[in-house]
Amino acid sequence: MTQFLQQLANGLVLGATYGLIALGYTMVYGIIQLINFAHGEIFMVGAFGGLTVFTALPAALGRNVWIALPLVLAGAMATSVVTGVLMERLAYRPLRNAPRLAPLITAIGVSVVLQETIRLFYPGAKAPKPFPRLLPDGAVTLGGVRIAWVSLFVIVVAIALMIALAVFVQTSRTGRAMRATSQDPDTAALMGIDTNRIIVITFVIGAALAGVAGVLQGMRFVSIDFFMGFLAGLKAFTAAVLGGIGNITGAVLGGFVLGLVETFATQYVPNGSAYKDVFAFVVLILVLVFRPTGLLGEQVGTRA
Repeated sequence: MTQFLQQLANGLVLGATYGLIALGYTMVYGIIQLINFAHGEIFMVGAFGGLTVFTALPAALGRNVWIALPLVLAGAMATSVVTGVLMERLAYRPLRNAPRLAPLITAIGVSVVLQETIRLFYPGAKAPKPFPRLLPDGAVTLGGVRIAWVSLFVIVVAIALMIALAVFVQTSRTGRAMRATSQDPDTAALMGIDTNRIIVITFVIGAALAGVAGVLQGMRFVSIDFFMGFLAGLKAFTAAVLGGIGNITGAVLGGFVLGLVETFATQYVPNGSAYKDVFAFVVLILVLVFRPTGLLGEQVGTRA
């Protein structure tokens, strides 16, 4: 039972990271019906942005978690947001009225460009880069289950940000504008909503969450690399589809479900660790076959 609970805790930590990244996928899709396959690279760029800030800090400040951690998170979010806004403005907005295949292919191209930009121009990025733990190495033990401080921090931050986003979308004026734009952008524009501004805000929020996720991932594994966004992005997309793409709560639920599936399969399936990345895509195939709208998705008409 202790082993089961330990894997449950590990799966929740992994799922929290997937959920944070998946929110960017589901928000962008909900607003402009675009699957932004470059979102995983925003997650990666955010991690490198956070590392850059930490490297620039004086040694005394870098050892002070109350100073270093907020600055690293702010640097990661700023880097991701700038990347996301430029991506929307330069790559996606000109294709807003193009056939859907065009922005999809563009997203894949942007993904490769960001990967290669970091690999070629970030110092030492051709090999994995060490990332600071930032938090103490200790752990809390509950009922025989050991949870590292950094893992506990990941869960708390991820859940807090997810709740804050849900409240923002449901209660704020901007959130109502986002929901209106998602339902009918033409009517929303006629009602006085600046849909371009709402789309940019959506990219900003999704990118900021991805930047935080990049730092959390780096803190957990104490290492980042230019390719880390590719697989994490695909799994987060799977989480978004699993929960019901376009549904914020569904993205969070899908992230946790996927994290638990991957963790338990690794532990209990023979030779599961060698195939841990396969399980996510098996789940994706099963969802697409048996419930294409996802766990919390609703069948809606196609937008004209």
